[in-house]
Amino acid sequence: MESASQVLSGEAAARGGSRDMRHLRRLWSYVAPYRGVVAGAVVALVAAAAAVLSLGVGLRFLIDGGLSAGNAAALDHALTAVLLVVVVLALATYFRSYFVNWLGERVVADLRKEVYAHVLRLSPAFFELRRTGEVISRITTDTTVIQTVIAMGITQALRNALLLLGGTVLLVWVNPRLTGFILLVVPLVVLPIVVFGRMVRQRSREAQDRVADVSAHVEETLNAIRIVQAFTQEAREAETFAQRVERAFAAAVRRARARSLLAAVVIGLVFAAIGVVLWVGGHDVVAGRITPGELGSFVYYAAVVAGAFGGLSDVMGDLQRASGAAERLFELLDAEPTIRAPATPTPLPQPVRGAVRFDAVSFAYPAHPERFVLRDYTLEVRPGEKVALVGPSGAGKSSVFQLILRFYDPQRGVVRFDGVPLPELDPVELRRHIGLVPQEPVIFSADVWTNIRYGRPDATDEEVRAAADAALVTEFAEKLPDGCATFLGEKGVRPSGGQRQRIAIARAILRDPALLLLDEATSSLDAESERLVQQALARLMEGRTAIVIAHRLATVRRMDRILVMEEGRIVEEGSHDQLVARGGLYARLAELQFREAEPVG
Repeated sequence: MESASQVLSGEAAARGGSRDMRHLRRLWSYVAPYRGVVAGAVVALVAAAAAVLSLGVGLRFLIDGGLSAGNAAALDHALTAVLLVVVVLALATYFRSYFVNWLGERVVADLRKEVYAHVLRLSPAFFELRRTGEVISRITTDTTVIQTVIAMGITQALRNALLLLGGTVLLVWVNPRLTGFILLVVPLVVLPIVVFGRMVRQRSREAQDRVADVSAHVEETLNAIRIVQAFTQEAREAETFAQRVERAFAAAVRRARARSLLAAVVIGLVFAAIGVVLWVGGHDVVAGRITPGELGSFVYYAAVVAGAFGGLSDVMGDLQRASGAAERLFELLDAEPTIRAPATPTPLPQPVRGAVRFDAVSFAYPAHPERFVLRDYTLEVRPGEKVALVGPSGAGKSSVFQLILRFYDPQRGVVRFDGVPLPELDPVELRRHIGLVPQEPVIFSADVWTNIRYGRPDATDEEVRAAADAALVTEFAEKLPDGCATFLGEKGVRPSGGQRQRIAIARAILRDPALLLLDEATSSLDAESERLVQQALARLMEGRTAIVIAHRLATVRRMDRILVMEEGRIVEEGSHDQLVARGGLYARLAELQFREAEPVG
């Protein structure tokens, strides 16, 4: 199994490009389900190649039987045959083009769906070490490269290979002696393909990486557009973007230079050989050893073979580029999530009660494995208990939530849910029984109803409205232009911070979980809204287990227990009054943070 860091290390080692095109062979598994379409494309491809090659035979009879012999009837027959061949060529070209383009679009659609679904299952640790923009670039830009190659590159390669093989056979049939001159140049052509092909592959991978850098920068800055403008960094960000675009352009130019050099060398050598053949063949015609029709037919086939060889060299560059794109995509598909369900998950005891237990847990994030945020952490939250976690920033409070949701596994110790160790549970089943309200609520680019229903997509309209009422969403949503059907803008930018928080609370209410995780759930609300939402949350927490990260006095005083955390450990425990009386860390925090707060209720 490869972890995210191992995958990234593998990527770094592959920056120079893949040494072969095994990644393209792997694409066959996506093509195989559409064998019928492939068969149709191959039949059309063979028909088109046969039509092209048969034109040489028609050319020979046209010259020898019609022009040289002065036979008008033979000339008419030859031209009629040529026209029929052209019709066949046109029809075959149409079907070949349609089939391969359909196949390219279908394969890329399947590949995008599989990559995206896989990325969604990767653990948060993967994204600690990867820019989101780069992942987006792989799913969009790299798949487009593959589509182009399947639709054009591979079919052109097969077409040129057929023309090369068939043309060579016909060259030998027409004149073995002249064919020998053609074959002499083959080693001179193969050598630059091998040498420059590796260069093209390396340049292609480099160019794709630079395009990913551009996408990552765009995604990052547009997501933070308010910060960019608030700190007047538009010009600097534009300059940084311009530099990355120029680096991508320079990498693309290096790739184009390598491909152009490869094509120029190959085509130059091949057509130089044709020139020699014309010179030798012309002397043979003058000496009467071959007919003009044979020479014309031979030159035609030589041109077909030369064009096919030159086309193969050019297509090779496309295939190398597609190999780099496929490599980047398969790196994503091969990245194994560090958090996975066991082969035989342990079922949760029924009914689910939401009990949580930490046994001597030590935990560090993958990005900083040497820095433990929880140290020998022990905690037990009983079913139906309401526990508050308080402490200074960096104490490890949010990390407790990360482990409960099993976004990460601890390096030491074990976390249990209803008595079952989390590694023995299916993470999906575990998370179905947890409701989360994060400090920064995530609002999707949709309407109010859709955002609330995200907590439980199969909920009825009545259940969604009840959740909206309980979280006081209805009172502001009904004032929107289209009520709860109002589009909330890109990433939900239209509602205020407090309104966004209430939508997130309604989403958690709708989920009806056994365990609630509330991370500063009321931090963005004004005093009046906070009072009402506290009442809603109090009703919601009835009969449920709840763990709350909070600094607000109104939230803390309602809890059964308050756990004070510092440097990854629980240093104090008790009620608000008990902890204040002790004069420890909590008392100092209360003095600083709760000085002006008034108790609620």
